[in-house]
Amino acid sequence: MLIRKEEEKDHQKVFQLTEEAFREIEYSDHQEQFLVEKLRQSDAFIPELSLVAETEDGEIAGHILFTKITIEGDGESFPSLALAPVSVKPEFQSQGIGGKLIREGHLIAKDLGYGSVILIGHENYYPRFGYEKTSNFGISFPFDIPEENGMAVELVKDGLKNIKGVVKYPKEFGID
Repeated sequence: MLIRKEEEKDHQKVFQLTEEAFREIEYSDHQEQFLVEKLRQSDAFIPELSLVAETEDGEIAGHILFTKITIEGDGESFPSLALAPVSVKPEFQSQGIGGKLIREGHLIAKDLGYGSVILIGHENYYPRFGYEKTSNFGISFPFDIPEENGMAVELVKDGLKNIKGVVKYPKEFGID
């Protein structure tokens, strides 16, 4: 499985795989594929952090997107990244592809100078990649979610030290 930067020629395949990946997910609004398209056109987009997992025969099996966000608190704004979404085609799920995308994305994000990643996700999946509750850091969301589903990881030592506040998403997420 090759993890590489998404290219323009991959966009339609990524749209389809994202739609397929979330089709049966109960807690999804089933709009993730449109979110990816909107984020690609936004100031929050970082081309190096839109990654695909490609099989040996060239099939796109997975995609992950990290985009710029900020944590707003005490009149200060701290840069961070949002991980959303991570998509794996149903027939390739439970094979470690999502994990490979997450780990590679973390390495690239760290190399680009980012210190943390924030996400909303399954409380039993993401902790294996170092994620813990955002409430442990004093970080909250601009909407109500179960505490265990809001998570953050420090990509560098003390990447979230003394950073407290509310996550501010790009307008493309549709969150005010």
